[in-house]
Amino acid sequence: MSVACAAVVQAPIEVQWLGRVPYEPTWRAMQRYTDERTADSTDRIWLLEHDPVFTLGMNADASHLLAPGDIPVVRIDRGGQVTYHGPGQLVVYPLIDMRRAGLSVRDLLSALERSVIDYAARFGIVAECRAGAPGVYVAARKLASVGLRIRRHASYHGLALNVGMALEPFRRINPCGYAGLEMTQLAELGAPDEVSIVAPAIADLLLSRLERPGA
Repeated sequence: MSVACAAVVQAPIEVQWLGRVPYEPTWRAMQRYTDERTADSTDRIWLLEHDPVFTLGMNADASHLLAPGDIPVVRIDRGGQVTYHGPGQLVVYPLIDMRRAGLSVRDLLSALERSVIDYAARFGIVAECRAGAPGVYVAARKLASVGLRIRRHASYHGLALNVGMALEPFRRINPCGYAGLEMTQLAELGAPDEVSIVAPAIADLLLSRLERPGA
């Protein structure tokens, strides 16, 4: 899947489907692309699934990692605490020149969150954001997590939306640093359970939001 759409300042955003990929090489590729960007570099949105992994933010408290077992743990350079990635979860990485696009960090976080909320609403699911707790929630359960890094005025990391995955690994951690936080996923809420179905719809919604930040 590869499409190009207009962003805030007419610069194209290239959407790429990467499939199921290991975490660390993908993270390093994001860093490398960010470090090597020029004023003419294309903005990109990567859509993918990861092999099972726990990730810890830069200042994350390792005590929130309760019982990782055989799942690898990687400490990375985003904010936030601990989360889990695995097959059946849609991961969205926006690699965007924030200054060129006229976006604030809040604009991009909101665009990611609202894209999930808008998609859930298509299936009668009432999802929402919470003040001081980034992500998307349905009632008391978390449906999607967000976390960004901005370097050289460009973004990486992004959104993890639970679609149709094994949720058990989340019970091995305090998700996002909240003891007892329950997770949910689209498959449990009556929405599509295939990442390949959800991914293009989320990409379209996100691109639309990036054309009108703050909407």
